[in-house]
Amino acid sequence: MDITIILIYLGAMLAFGWWGKRRASNSSEYLVAGRRLGGFLYTSTMAAVVIGGASTVGGVGLGYKYGISGMWLVVSIAAGVLLLSLLFAARIQRLKVYTVSGMLKLRYGIDATGASGLVMMAYTLMLTVTSTIAYATIFNVLFGFDRTLSVVLGGLIVVAYSAMGGMWSITLTDVVQFVIKTIGVFVLLLPFTWSKAGGYAGIKERVGEQALGLGTIGTGTIITFFVVYTLGILIGQDIWQRVFTAKSPEVARWGGITAGIYCLLYGVAGALIGLAASALMPDIGSSDDVYADVAVHVLPVGLSGIVLAAAVAAMMSTASGALIATATVARQDVLPLIAQIFGRTRPELDTSDPEADVRGNRLYVIVIGLVSIVIAALINDIVSALTIAYDILVGGLLVPILGGLVWKRATGTAAMAAMAVGTVATIATMFVVGDVMANEPVYVGLVSALLVFVATSLFTTPTPANVMSVWNARVSGKAEEEEEPERAPAPIA
Repeated sequence: MDITIILIYLGAMLAFGWWGKRRASNSSEYLVAGRRLGGFLYTSTMAAVVIGGASTVGGVGLGYKYGISGMWLVVSIAAGVLLLSLLFAARIQRLKVYTVSGMLKLRYGIDATGASGLVMMAYTLMLTVTSTIAYATIFNVLFGFDRTLSVVLGGLIVVAYSAMGGMWSITLTDVVQFVIKTIGVFVLLLPFTWSKAGGYAGIKERVGEQALGLGTIGTGTIITFFVVYTLGILIGQDIWQRVFTAKSPEVARWGGITAGIYCLLYGVAGALIGLAASALMPDIGSSDDVYADVAVHVLPVGLSGIVLAAAVAAMMSTASGALIATATVARQDVLPLIAQIFGRTRPELDTSDPEADVRGNRLYVIVIGLVSIVIAALINDIVSALTIAYDILVGGLLVPILGGLVWKRATGTAAMAAMAVGTVATIATMFVVGDVMANEPVYVGLVSALLVFVATSLFTTPTPANVMSVWNARVSGKAEEEEEPERAPAPIA
């Protein structure tokens, strides 16, 4: 029964991918769903992309190991979504660009910011790979597949539905995944585990007071979660690309706030499930196995299938979001940069033929998707690679990106200097400390980038008036994007 439910779910993902294919008529529709998602679709897809396998399987595992304080990982992600939505989402939505590097070029008026696309692409590719590796956790329990087969199967399904209709297919599948995750975690897993464990009194008696403390995981770890994940959410291409899909600044703001609150509750629920599991099944060897073991041994057959489908949904929603983000950055930012480095003519996207343009985007999704599957199948653990990408993303890009959004005096020269210094400082500190997983590199990178950014901005020529005029018009919503000739259909509620 459980296997049947998972197979139906996987088939449904492909069906929704095919359905989304009909809507993807040009680059705007394919990459950002025509910038016309209404409140429900936007909230669902934003919540789906930020709540992945780390938040679901990992969040429950942290709750198992550290009690209620295991919630801080997902809470830090929720904080990032809330801050982005409250402070920046409306402004970002009005920019009408496709990538974070596109925002930097628009704000500072220099093409050299395309180098940021390399860092962003490395980050989103590693995010795609880690999400792809995570399928093995569930498929091994259900089907008995080995790791490689699980990675290939799950990865090919995500590549297939993502390539078909781009962001439209991903949005439609995200809605289904959002519903499945909500039912699996809040309606089934949380009440069943707490009931079986005897409620609050029974859990407290079995695990003791320490597991109920908010700081058991450690203050340093909590701070690191907020520095890395909260700040990473603020500038990640996978998250910004969701903001670009909103049909209005109001949807971007309030839909994002709703998604952030949902993530906050999801984090608490995951920790509570893990806490109950530690009382019920104290001898589970790996915290990564807790979610699947609890689903199989605590819930009735059939219901456990829905809960396992929720975990797969979490992994696929993050993987598909990171995949299309990587493909978008590769085509929009990295390819032009490479052409410039080798003295070739900067390749222009042919928007005069929307179908050919969509085929080009689809090819990038397929190729990068296959590359991510190969990497995921060959490498057992890329946590270090993802950590390096996250640290460089935050240490090198946070200051010039947010600085450009909030400070009019910021200059392109300062942005480039901050990127270079922040990135070098982050990497150098990793070598000095001798541990890529240490907390110090991202702190050193951030502080170095901030000092250089402020000083250079104050001592260099301000951004040209014509560049700022275009920027201000775009931010205020008075200027429209320069893109496909087709007129977009009416907004989708």
